[in-house]
Amino acid sequence: MTDPIAAARAAGRTLLTEVESKQLLEQAGIPVVSARLAASADEASRIADETGYPVVLKVVSAEISHKSDIGGVELNLADAAAVRAAYARIEAAVAKTGAKLEGVSVQRMAAPGVEVIVGMTTDHQFGPVLMFGLGGVMVEVLKDVAFRVVPLEPRDASLMVREVKGYPVLEGVRGRAGADVAALEAFILKVSDFAATHPEVAEIDLNPVFAYPDGAIGVDARVVLAS
Repeated sequence: MTDPIAAARAAGRTLLTEVESKQLLEQAGIPVVSARLAASADEASRIADETGYPVVLKVVSAEISHKSDIGGVELNLADAAAVRAAYARIEAAVAKTGAKLEGVSVQRMAAPGVEVIVGMTTDHQFGPVLMFGLGGVMVEVLKDVAFRVVPLEPRDASLMVREVKGYPVLEGVRGRAGADVAALEAFILKVSDFAATHPEVAEIDLNPVFAYPDGAIGVDARVVLAS
């Protein structure tokens, strides 16, 4: 099994690709949507056939951090022909930026859920600090987040989830099913354990994490190594 951290170090990078980030987190038992790298349209369609449809393609380039901004994300692709066409569109979009295209990540399209964010940053005084909040506008505009210093105990994870003002959304509102709060707490604790045992990791960004009535899974992942 490849070591994503060693691969990034060997390439002189501190930012892991989404594929590397997810491989690293999967190895730690953190539930994420698996992603595989495809370096051509043929390879992307083959992986999509193996993964099962619908799929998502996302640009992989060390020079592109905001994938959606350049047209580097293609959603809900239902067959091989759609995957090939999407790969060509991403290739053309990257060419306009002048960035080097390494390929695309191919992953199963996750069913929608309540969006939350789980992240970790390294504070120069306290060390790794974990963050939890509701995703989308709740975190971007309202800054509705909770923080704890790693390592967390189960009680910390429970309090974090309940501290955010948007917690009623997780309980279920207006006829919508609530989220599996116990699964979210377990997710947070797994990220905490990973951060505590990997001091070489400076940042983790899991956004969004889809919270379901029966579990939670990270849809997008970003890992940054300490320089």
